Amino acid sequence: MTDRPKKLTAATVVRTTRPTPHLIRLVLGGPELTGLPVGAHTDHYLKFVFAPPGVTYPHPVDLATIRREFPAEQWPRLRAYTVRAFDAAAGELTVDVVHHGDEGLAGPWAAGLRPGDRVLFTGPGGAYAPDPTADWHLLAGDESALPAIAAALERLPAGAPATVYVEVDGPADELPLTSAGAVELRWLHRAGRPAGEALVEAVRALAFRPGRVHAFVHGEAGAVKELRRLLRVERGVPRADLSISGYWRQGLDDEGWRSTKPAWNAEVEAEEATAVAA
Repeated sequence: MTDRPKKLTAATVVRTTRPTPHLIRLVLGGPELTGLPVGAHTDHYLKFVFAPPGVTYPHPVDLATIRREFPAEQWPRLRAYTVRAFDAAAGELTVDVVHHGDEGLAGPWAAGLRPGDRVLFTGPGGAYAPDPTADWHLLAGDESALPAIAAALERLPAGAPATVYVEVDGPADELPLTSAGAVELRWLHRAGRPAGEALVEAVRALAFRPGRVHAFVHGEAGAVKELRRLLRVERGVPRADLSISGYWRQGLDDEGWRSTKPAWNAEVEAEEATAVAA
């Protein structure tokens, strides 16, 4: 993934909607969005900045300045969310936030936003867009990956074959997805099962199409680890043709996951290298 410099960008909430029971759609606007470098990738993401209560950061300022000039207890918490769409002409940036009641930091925050509220974020970063030269595409993920999957489907060339699996809680969490590609879409309903279990089962049972696949697989880290082994080791998908990462990890908040992710990545890569060499 590539990141824009850690300058804080301010935006204003234009409106919010609830496309599904567990999704809050934020539409942001404001002059600072002019020229925002969104469009090269379909997995562009922002990191919303949450200041501790009573702390206000000067603007403009970057995260390095905050960490240099503010005590550690006043440093912000960050939450990463994928850009669903950016309408440069209208100056509107759309971001979907998963919401599970009072659980977590960003969900309750998003539920309380009202038009006119000011938000801060860093970014965008991003690295993936569907390769138009691939023979077919595989996109698999849960709610956290759904905005990127939806954006990728909209980018597919006309008639491009794609197999898509999206795991959500239940039927009410399904969203209309559009594409010019030849898409086979299957919604997987968790219905109380552990996160990622249905997704792993579906991808494992998939009969691969002939030719080169370009794959995008993101979601809960435990499931992603299994899918990475399946695709890299068992299916032989080259690393260059695979965008795969754990967006979150069961039992950890975002800070906990980010602090352990480098070690987790190193462990996964070591296991993968051993298996490929065997």
